[in-house]
Amino acid sequence: MTQSPQSLADALNTAAGPLTPQGRVKALREAVPGRIVFTTSLGLEDQVLTWMIAGAGLAIDIVTLDTGRMFPETYALWQETETRCGVAIAPFYPPADAVEKLVAAQGINGFYNSVEARKACCHARKVIPLARALQDAAGWITGLRADQSDHRGALSFVEFDASRGLIKLNPIFDWTREQALACATAENIPLNPLHEKGFLSIGCAPCTRAVLPGENERAGRWWWENEAQKECGLHVGADGKLARAGVAAGESAAARESAAP
Repeated sequence: MTQSPQSLADALNTAAGPLTPQGRVKALREAVPGRIVFTTSLGLEDQVLTWMIAGAGLAIDIVTLDTGRMFPETYALWQETETRCGVAIAPFYPPADAVEKLVAAQGINGFYNSVEARKACCHARKVIPLARALQDAAGWITGLRADQSDHRGALSFVEFDASRGLIKLNPIFDWTREQALACATAENIPLNPLHEKGFLSIGCAPCTRAVLPGENERAGRWWWENEAQKECGLHVGADGKLARAGVAAGESAAARESAAP
């Protein structure tokens, strides 16, 4: 009998605990046939994972979502990473018509005006390109960590993403930022120089500022909004909440809502 994606995700999640992050990535590659995609934002955690994937020579596509509004430092790091790691990071861009309609409707910086306007910008520039990047994928790897926010602490190592029909792995889910930085330092992994200027979580330039003393590391993202559950839409389900392990295909939005903390 063929193992269901949910059962496979559960088995991988159970096995992931004692493995290293690189071991978790290898286990996913061995267990999941078909295309596996790692989406990198070129931040600290993603740079560490890119280094691990490249070093192990794994058949995993490394892609990034180029919103068109990234920092110059991010583009420079992109080029350096390809050179140093010997990999090609494939770009996925937002459709021109979607961006043109967005700017016509809300202005070039309209995302500052409301949460709805900001989410519309994220949808056009990130969510639509992500759908293309994952269109034929069987697995998805991310750099999410549990301690980045209370909201992300509800995640697991491995989940079945029912909305996209693929298995999602968060290999450094249990790492701290300090562990990721220690690994990057030890391996001489190229990092974005903005990290040293207090930009701990780096997204689009207009939507990212340096973190102030005492703030959590994602406080600099969409800083003008309420702190609760700030996400761009890449890792949320149809109910607007982060996808969680155990959400089976066909489960209703109401059931997901009742299971959420």
